[in-house]
Amino acid sequence: MNAMTQAWVRVGSINDIPRRGARCVKSGEMSIAIFRTADDRVFALEDKCPHKKGPLSQGIVHDGCVTCPLHNWVISLETGAAQGADEGQTLSIPVRLDGVEVILGLGVSK
Repeated sequence: MNAMTQAWVRVGSINDIPRRGARCVKSGEMSIAIFRTADDRVFALEDKCPHKKGPLSQGIVHDGCVTCPLHNWVISLETGAAQGADEGQTLSIPVRLDGVEVILGLGVSK
């Protein structure tokens, strides 16, 4: 039986992510969108809208959410959950800052 442990991985600088924008990194087959808000908070979500798998990294970041560029679903940056009447959730990835370095918490088998 495999237990999942968390590995913290440095993926770059917050300065590489525009305010109210995103950048993507790969973890295996998964693309992860790292978002930066206007007040320099960072969040990470799988780069896939729960509706039609649209690229959230290309959406508009606002009020702690991102709006999917395909069908305007609004997704919480904190939880990955669809807002309003929409239902569904995308994977939220733990993320933290160490100074200006962005660090993702990625699950690894042990």
